[in-house]
Order: sequence, then C-alpha cells, then structure tokens
Amino acid sequence: MTSRGAGTAFSRRNYRLSIESEKPKVTGIVNSKLLNDYLHRIFPSADGIQPAAAYRKPLTFQNLQEHLDKLLAEDSGAEDNQILEGRLGPSTVVLDHTSGFEGLLLVDDDLLGVIGHSNFGSIRATTCVYKGKWIYEVLISSQGLMQIGWCTLNCRFNQEEGVGDTPDSYAYDGNRVRKWNVTTTNYGKSWAAGDIVSCLIDLDEGTIAFCLNGVSLGTAFDNITRGAGMAYFPAISLSFKESVAFNFGSRPLRYPFTGYHPLQDPPSMDLVEAHKLLGYLKNVIHIGIDVLEGKLVEKDTSTWQLQGEPTVLITLAHIFNHFAPLMCKVYLVEDVLMNFLLSILERGGAVEAHPLIQQLLDLMWLLMEDYEMHECLKQLLMSLLRAYRFSPIIPDLGLQIHYLRLTIAVLKHEKSRKYLLNNVLFDVLRSVVFFYIKSPLRVEEAGLQELIPTTWWPNRFTKEGKESKEVKEESAEERLRRRAYDRGCQRLKKRIEVVEELQVQILKLLLNNKDRGGGEASRYIFLNKFRKFLQENASNRGNLTVLCPPEYMVCFLHRLISTLRCYWDGHKAKAPATLSSEEAYVPPQLFYNGKVDYFDLQRLGGLLSHLKKTLKDDLALKANILIDPAELQAVTMDDLDEDEESATSTAQRPVAALAIGGALARPSWLSSPTLGRANRFLSTAAVSLMNPRRSLGTLEKMKARTLSVEQRTEDDIEGSHGNEGLLLGRPPEEPEQSITENSLLEILDGIVMMYNLSVHQQLGKVSMIHRGEGHSPCRAAPHSGRRPLVLAVSQLPCEKMQDIYWLLRVCIRTIEHGDRTGSLFAFMPEFYLSVAMNSYSALKNYFSPVHSMEELPGYEETLTRLAAILAKHFADSRIVGTDIRDSLMQALASYVCYPHSLQAVERIPEEQRISMMRNLLAPYEQRPWAQTNWILVRLWRGCGFGYRYTRLPHLLKTKPEDANLPSLQKPCPSTLLQRHMADLLSSDCDMAPSFLNSVLNQLNWAFSEFIGMIQEIQQAAERLERNFVDSRQLKVCATCFDLSVSLLRVLEMTVTLAPEIFLDWSRPSSELLLRRLAQLLNQVLNRVTAERNLFDRVVNLRLPGLESVDHYPILVAVTGILVAGPVSQREGAKRATAVLLADPGFQLRSIQYLLGHAEPSALAATPPSADKRHFSLHTYTDYISQEELAKVERMLSHLSEESKQAAASMLPTSEEDLCPICYAHPISAIFRPCSHKSCKACINQHLMNNKDCFFCKATITGVDDFTKPGSS
Repeated sequence: MTSRGAGTAFSRRNYRLSIESEKPKVTGIVNSKLLNDYLHRIFPSADGIQPAAAYRKPLTFQNLQEHLDKLLAEDSGAEDNQILEGRLGPSTVVLDHTSGFEGLLLVDDDLLGVIGHSNFGSIRATTCVYKGKWIYEVLISSQGLMQIGWCTLNCRFNQEEGVGDTPDSYAYDGNRVRKWNVTTTNYGKSWAAGDIVSCLIDLDEGTIAFCLNGVSLGTAFDNITRGAGMAYFPAISLSFKESVAFNFGSRPLRYPFTGYHPLQDPPSMDLVEAHKLLGYLKNVIHIGIDVLEGKLVEKDTSTWQLQGEPTVLITLAHIFNHFAPLMCKVYLVEDVLMNFLLSILERGGAVEAHPLIQQLLDLMWLLMEDYEMHECLKQLLMSLLRAYRFSPIIPDLGLQIHYLRLTIAVLKHEKSRKYLLNNVLFDVLRSVVFFYIKSPLRVEEAGLQELIPTTWWPNRFTKEGKESKEVKEESAEERLRRRAYDRGCQRLKKRIEVVEELQVQILKLLLNNKDRGGGEASRYIFLNKFRKFLQENASNRGNLTVLCPPEYMVCFLHRLISTLRCYWDGHKAKAPATLSSEEAYVPPQLFYNGKVDYFDLQRLGGLLSHLKKTLKDDLALKANILIDPAELQAVTMDDLDEDEESATSTAQRPVAALAIGGALARPSWLSSPTLGRANRFLSTAAVSLMNPRRSLGTLEKMKARTLSVEQRTEDDIEGSHGNEGLLLGRPPEEPEQSITENSLLEILDGIVMMYNLSVHQQLGKVSMIHRGEGHSPCRAAPHSGRRPLVLAVSQLPCEKMQDIYWLLRVCIRTIEHGDRTGSLFAFMPEFYLSVAMNSYSALKNYFSPVHSMEELPGYEETLTRLAAILAKHFADSRIVGTDIRDSLMQALASYVCYPHSLQAVERIPEEQRISMMRNLLAPYEQRPWAQTNWILVRLWRGCGFGYRYTRLPHLLKTKPEDANLPSLQKPCPSTLLQRHMADLLSSDCDMAPSFLNSVLNQLNWAFSEFIGMIQEIQQAAERLERNFVDSRQLKVCATCFDLSVSLLRVLEMTVTLAPEIFLDWSRPSSELLLRRLAQLLNQVLNRVTAERNLFDRVVNLRLPGLESVDHYPILVAVTGILVAGPVSQREGAKRATAVLLADPGFQLRSIQYLLGHAEPSALAATPPSADKRHFSLHTYTDYISQEELAKVERMLSHLSEESKQAAASMLPTSEEDLCPICYAHPISAIFRPCSHKSCKACINQHLMNNKDCFFCKATITGVDDFTKPGSS
C-alpha cells in the first residue's frame, strides 16, 4: 500500500517536515536518543518485541514515514485477498430501486431505508446468495404490517401478494407473529419500533431462521429450494407508511452470529490499519517526554492535554496523515472511533471529568482537513443516533445513557457543536430522536419484572369506567402490593429521570448563547434550524417522509420546556426586573412585526395579506409599523397564481421524484434514522411588514425590510443600539417591562406551535393505551400491567402534566395580552387558541387516572381565566375562521357540562357573563346554532320537567361507550346564567322575538326532517325482500330527533324563565309567538302520541343507531312547556289556553296519552295484549316528581273543561271565510297595497322572515284588520 506523504517531504495543514543537512544527533526538538526511544515506544513492531537499543535502527522524523508504512503494510494483504464464494452481485449491497417498484415505495438516499407508499409494496436487494451462510439486519422503525425475508429472482409480487406469498419466497411477520411461505403458521415474537431483526439463511443445510434483538426465534423454514438457478435476495414487503432500514454489512452488525457472513464484506484491511493507528494514538496519550530528566514517563490519560510540544505534535501529524482518511468511512467511525470514545467514558463520573474527548476533538480539527473532519463528525453523530435508537431496553437504561453521555461530550466541543448545528443535526440527522425514550413491548426482555415485581391498580372505578365516590377500605394485602408497586415505580422513574436529564443537557448546549468565540452563538443557529423544523411539520402534512413522528415530538417538547425554563429563570436571576418563567407569555408584536415567520398558518382574522391591507392604518397608528405600498400593490391575482404555482411545485417536487423512483428529498422520519439529503423544500412566506427605525414617539415612520430566517443574526433577534429586535412595534397597551431574552420568546412560540402540530393527539393516544392496557387487563393478568406503567411514568407523570399546565397558562396570558391590542388581535395565529383549549382538555382527560388537575397550583384562577376567554371569543367578530369558531363553541359547550368549569364561568365578571348570554341568544339563522342550543340546554338541564336524568331511562341497561363524554355528565344547571337569560329576554324587546322565531323555525325544520326520515325507514323495514337501512341515514335521523328535543327544552326554559314573552299581549309579538308555539306543540303531540302510528312502530323496531329515539324525552319536554306556560296559573294563561284550544291541530286525546289514558276507539278496535305497554308518565316515578305529576293532572282537567266550553261556543265558519293559506282560521287581515287577505297568524309569521305578498309578490307596506261585512 502506498500511503500519502511517503516521500521525503510531508505536508498537511501547513506542517512541513523536510530533510535538513544537519547532523542526525541535533533534531531541533529533543535529543536523538530520547526521540528514538519515544518513537519506538509509540510505533512498536507488530510482534511487540522491542530490539535492543544497540541493534535497532535509530528512528527519527526523517525515516518515521517509512517505518510507519512498513508497520501498516504488515498483515493487510492476506485478509484482503479472501473472497467468499456463494454470492452474486455488486460488492456494495443496497436496495434495488430500479426493478419495477417505483412509486410503490419511498427509498432513502443511501438506498438502505424504505417506506411503504402503497397497499403492499415489495423490494429486494441488489445482491443474491446461492451457497454458504449469510445474514443481514433490518432496523424496525415502525411496528406495523411487514413481511421480511428472502426471495428469488422469479418471484413476482403485487399490491396484495408480497414476500412469503409465493412458493420461492420466505418471510417473517412480527406484526401478526407469523411466518409465511404461501401458507402461514405462528412463529416468533411481536416486534416493536426500535427492534432489530436478523435474517439468517443457511444454503448448505437449506434452512432459514430469524432473530429478534440477537435472540434466536428458531428455525422458520427447512428444506428450502436449492440448486441450479436458485439464488436468494434479501427482500421485504411493507404496507402503507411502514418503514425500515437495512444493514447488509455497510456498518458493523449489531448482532453478528458465528459462521454467518454479512452480504457486504467489512473493510478488513482498513479495519486493521485503523486499529493500529488508534493504538499508536493511545500510545501518544499514555507516554510523555520528560525533557529535563531525559526520559519517557507514563501519563494519566484522563488529564492529557495537547500543549503544543513539537515532538508530540509532529508525531500526531504522522499518525493522522493515515488516520484522517479512514475516519470518513461509516464502518470505521462506528467500529473504531465511536467505541474508543465510549471506552473513555466507561470509567464513570460526569462528562466534565473526561476532558480527553475535548482534547481529541481539538486535535482532530487541528490535524484533519475540514472536509474530513466534517464527514467524520457527521458519521459519528449518525452512528450515535442509530445506536441510541436501536439499543434494547434494559432495566437501568444503561445503553441509552452511555450513548447520550458521548453525544454530550461531543457537543461540549464548541467548534464541533456549531458545525453539527449548522450542517448535521437538523439537515442530515433527525436529532429529535435523541430526546425520545423508547417504551418496551416485551416486558421480560426489558427486565421490568425484576424492577417492578408487583403490580397494583387503584380499585376506584365503576363499571361505567368513571371514578367511584365511595372510599373503599384497603386490605392488608392490597396495602403491601401498593407499597411494593410504588417502590418499583420510583426506581423506574429515577432511571428515566437520569435519561431525561442527559437529554436536557444536550439542549442546554444547543441553546448556549455565550459561545461567541467562533462566530454566531449556538442558540441563534438553533433558532433558525428549529424554525425550519417547525415549518416542515406545519406545511407538509401530506408528506410522510418529512413529518416528525408524534411520539418523538412529545418528548422533544417536554425537554425543550425544561431547558427553556432553566434559561428563562437564569436570566431572571441576572436581571430581576424581567419576568419569571411562571409569568411567561408571547408578546403580541411578534404576530405582526414580521420578525418571526409563521409560514402559511392561519391567523384569527384570516390571511396575512388580507390583514395587512385592512389593518395597515391600525398598524401605523398603534405599532408605528408601515406596510410597504409596493408590497400591497403586488398582491394581484396573477401574483397569487404565481405564488400558488411555485408553492405547489415546491411541495410536490419530492413526491414527484419519489413517484419515478427518486430518492427522498429529506431525511425520512420513518425509515433510515439518519441519512437523507440536506436540501429542504421551504416556502418563502416571509412576512414583509415594514419596521420602524425610530421610537414610537416620533412622527416620521421609516420602512425597513425584514430578513429571512436564514439571514437573521443575533442583533436581529435580541436587538441592539435602539433596535428592539423581535419586540419591534410594541403597542401602547403592552407594558414597557422587559420580559426575557428575545430568543427565548421565539423558542416559547415554537413550543406552542409544536404542541398544536402533533403533541396533543399523541397524548390522547398514549392515554388510550394506558387506560386500555392498564385497567381491565391488569385485573385479569396482573403481570401485564408493566408496559402501560412505562408509558405512564415516561409520558404521563406529574412533571409532564405540569409542563402542559404551564403551556396552558402561557397561552392564556398570551391571548389576554393580544386581546388588549384591539383590532391587532386578528394577527394572532389560530393555534394559540387551539392549544389553550386542547391543553386544558389534555389535563382534564389524559392525565386524570394518574393525577388530578385540581392539585395544580392556581387551578381555580386558571379555570376562570380560560372561561373568560371562551365566553368572550366564541362570538368575537375579529375571529373569522369557521373551524376555530366551532372549536371555541365546542369548548364552551364542554365547559358548562362539568361543575368545576361551570363554576368558573359563573366567576367571570358579570359584564362578560351577560355579554356571553347575549351572544348565545342571538338569532340562530346564518350561524352554527346546534352547539349554541346545546349550551343553553346544559344550563337548563336539572331544572326542566322530568329533566334530571343523566341517561335516558330505556338506555340504563346498556353500557355507554365512554362515560366521560360531556353529554353523559350529571345535570349541573346554572341559576345565575338562567337569571341573566331571563333579564335579557324580558328587557330587550327586539331580542326575544328574533331569538324565539329562529328557535321555532329550527324546531319546525328538525322535526319535519325527522318525520320524513322515519317514514323512509319504516317503508324499508316493511319490504319483504332482505334490505339494509343505511347507518348514516339512521344517524342523521337520530340527530334530528335529538335536535328537536333540545330545541323544545330551550322553549321550556324560555317559557319558565320569561313567560311574559308569550303571555303579555301588550308586547307586539307575544300573540304571534304563542300561536306558533301552540301550533308546533300540537303537531309534535299528534305525531308522537297516536297509537300504532309511524313513530310508535319505528321506536318498537329498536334499530341500532336510533337508540335515543323514544317517547319519554320528547313528551316530557312538551309537557314541561305546557305546564309552565299556556295552562299555568300565571296571569294571561287563560288567553293562552284559548289560543292552544283554538289551534286546529289540538286533540285532547294527545294530552290524555301522557297519563296513559288510551283512546276509547283504539281500545275498542284492539284486543288487550299482555306485552303491549302504554306510555304513561306515572311509570317514571324515579324521574318525575309527584309535584310534577300533579301539575299534569291539573293541566288535563283544565284543558278537558276548557275544550268542552270552547266546543259549545264555537260557531260554524263557511269555507269562503277561511284563510286561503292555512284553512284553519277565519280571514282577519288585509294587506296594503295589494288588498290580498289571510288570517293574522299567517301574515305575521310570514312578515318575520319575508316582506313580499304570498300571492302577487308585491312588497307589503302594511296590514289592516279585516272584518267581513254583515249580509243584508
């Protein structure tokens, strides 16, 4: 082997050694004897035997190169010539992405990682084997449906059949725990993300076996087909989104097996050379020169320092002349360099106690070319990340801790850290993986049985899954189990905390803003990379290869919060006038001054371009920020089209490349844990608001361009010399007090965005796993409760709950400060409101079995402040997005279902409560009204007639799917908010008619739709041929019924709280509202109470999906309206009774039906049946009080008497005198100017919605009373 620099002159990094004409004894460094001894100690002969000083050749720097070449050449040729038989294909083994699999799979840049992009895509390697024993490894990145194994060239796969589904292919499926070769049988264990599957084939014996994390699963197949033309390729089939990475031998096998060879040969010659050179490097560290004594001395390696000694430096330069090129190869970096650095840390102690790693990195930067050092660092971090991610879980998490410690040691080196931040950690690596803690799938392998020998779960849950209020005494055995379980939990928690602390240390290094020695501080590099990371995850929801998996995002969020709060409070200690992290918020100017890029995320007021146009005057007046007129003029339809085209092409380019077999344009989150191209498809949605150069007090306003994220410097972020940086454009409502360092504010903003992107959904998923695997299975099999325990301890502990609570409070304060800015509140991104609502939901629902939200500090105040936000902003005109408005409405609806949160609503200032109720009582037309109506119903539930139930009487025997749903909570009415509603309806003469008119319109629509749908359902059920009713139709039908019941309850609430709206006819609309109410009530009663009618038959069918449809809920709602209004003892009730009886649809039998009085004609026509039960309110004594039943008895008696008198006094009316619209009432009104006629009820109802005449469509200017002239 010919080495670089083997001639007489040696040059690397400006070190030049040349032969001088001086005497050998004078070297200019140390005397020749000492140098000779030193170099022979550093570079001993291969056999380790040192020749006597008298017989060995003097060694100087002039002949050191020759000596070193001779040493490295020994034993290298023999190993290089060994070629294994039984293999066909290129020496570098990769996935064959050009063999017809294009578009069905996404292949990573290194051609070793793959993601499923179709129903069931398959791919094989480029090399096959036909003889001998071979092995390759598959790193499992997702635990879904995959079949891994071997296939021949003749195997043909499609999107239904893959590896193992053809005669000459064999596969292992750890998802279904089976093996496949046309037929399938049980085999092996289930795999999980982070596992390594070893695939072994023995073509001498004809067997195939698999191993999981180094543990053999046994022989899977024997007597496989061999012979001429039979050669086996590594192959895999994956379903959509599943991902793996292959190791054919390009890196050291994690679990090698004796006798089996990797498909790709290791670089044996380079390995021997690298280990020799590493030995020489260790010798330099161990052996020092005592110049004064003239002898060699042993040195403590832990304290070794590169002090610029010429002899040592030139010796190291010779070593690195050969060592540096080898450190660019991934196999050697992982096998040689990483293991050497890990061995330094094996002595224990803090990372700071091992400065040798820092010295070695200094040495490498000094003696290696920049491109070599860059590649070496990249490969080192890739190897560390891969080792951390795919290390098996052991009880003390020792392997994970080991790799994290080395990562910290490398990142402590400033120059290395900045290079990695700038070029590797976010561009090539997926460094977020470093902050993830893997939970074990197999309890035995993780050693959890030894760590937690006893499991225990609190026995405080009822059959419905809700917490029982009863306190049960704990037996002695349960107490012992609980204590043993708690001790095991604490042991596990402490070990997880060690890992978390190391992860926080990594982030503290990345957020260091004091390391300005080599240029820009680490924190500002991190900020720019972090923003790009957020943009990728926010703007590429459909691109699986870009999105960070949510389980990683959760851990990253928690570590980032811990690090941020540490730096925040550290700054508070230095600057007492600033805020502590407990008072943290994001100031509103970040949302409109253009210093922080929010990509294409929606703002509360709509699109940013629209806001800058409509609010440019407010920006200039309040924030002293001018919008560039040229920018506003540029926003034309053509420009928008160009932007859309460029954004579309940018976003679709990676997908298009993948569809034709191209490599990934981004390090894939799902496949190979490291490799990927550095180019990123970032949109350039830069906010170009113009920034002032002078203070707010000046009249003249200057314009300045906003820098892109990549160009920002520390001064642009933190500000300097009068420049406020990120805080430019402070509104007058915002205090002048400094909050904290501006860079920390941007990180806080990014944390809130992270939670919105995927963290909330993942917390819900973890909570479901914890509940599902924890409660019920644990009681049947106590040993199975350990895996959900790891999830609980690592992702749902009290500390993590406090992080989410802190984030909730940050959002609340941010929204409050933004709200004070008036119209500029519209610039706030929607995700702040979303995170406020979702984080509260997470605290209430996801952590509750483990920890209670009520234990958190300031819980009551936080609840009240959030209630004020929901009450104010659910109808805020500054918020235009339909989705966020719906979310606010749903959050408020959920809020009023629980006693604690309802009390918080009642604690907000009275003015805000009244404003909330006024918004709830706005007309239902032209807005989503169902949630509004539901909120009013919840405020009334518990006060209405027979309305104290949690679940309907006929559903009590069935178990609810989720007892924690808001609709299944116990009634908790609010008399305070009911009083506000009554005052508003009574005092505002315009509000009551418009509100009630909209309620009556919606009730008419909902009940009519319900009746129409049950007619279709009944017709389908009566057909003789086999038929199925569409489940969606049943669901819509049930929804219409529920809406009808809830609208009736709102009417009951109104009649009870403000009866004068219907009974006080001095009000202009009272008579009309009362007539409409009577008409609707009679229509509902007639449809529901008739024996053997449509409603009765459909209810008796008990169809799945129509469980809520029953007589009770709708009849008690109608009864509640009747007993509270038309037939009550109140003033004006007599006139109301007359209106009810005068309605053509009134039938006394419908009222009698309520108390079980069957219609006489029905009794005569139908013989009595033992199993036929008539509806009667008397049978619901658990739901209806005796007092309420007495009211119904009095109502029936009163209406019976009044109907007799009305019938006796009624005069016959000719058909010509009846209203031509309803044919129910006599003509009593004439229209101006067209003189058409109708009854007053019809024309008044019509005029509430339309001003055109029924008949001629002329505009009606007035209505006069009409009396038919007497006949002569």
